[in-house]
Formats: sequence, C-alpha cells, structure tokens
Amino acid sequence: MMAWGRDCTSWDDSVDWANLAAFDYGDIPDDDLVMTSWHEDETLAETFWFAAHLASHSEFDLQNLLIVDITAEGREHDILEQFRAAEADDEGD
Repeated sequence: MMAWGRDCTSWDDSVDWANLAAFDYGDIPDDDLVMTSWHEDETLAETFWFAAHLASHSEFDLQNLLIVDITAEGREHDILEQFRAAEADDEGD
C-alpha cells in the first residue's frame, strides 16, 4: 500500500495497525504482511513511478494495481493517464 497526499502518513499507519490487529498484534505470516510506504515529499508522478517499477513482494508476483483517489471531484482519466506515463518512463524522469 502506497500513500500519497495530505496526511498520507496517517493512511500508512492505519493500514499497518489494521494488519497488526488482524493477527492479534503477534507475528504476521509473510504471505499476509501488507507492506506500506508513504510519499509525502514526492510528486504523484514519482509515487506512480515507484508503484510501477519498484514495488514488489517477496512471495507474490504483483499483477494488479488498485488506485484509490479520494477527492471531491472525479479525475479518473487524469489519474490513469499519469500512472500510464509513469509506467512507460523507464528512467524515472
């Protein structure tokens, strides 16, 4: 889970705490561990590039991406366009 935007660290922390609570704050099996990161000092383009080129899991091949954009106005086309641009950018520019 990658969080970006205002108060993104709280999203990151919330997912971490929920993952811990799901296993009664004990050991979390590797295949149930939710890796999280927050990207408050990065642009959305940099965060999308990270998602497209660097995000990985030690146990699974990540084949699907879910983008949750919480905003007052719809901007699905723009968000998907930005992700596709980051996906095509092999250099991270």
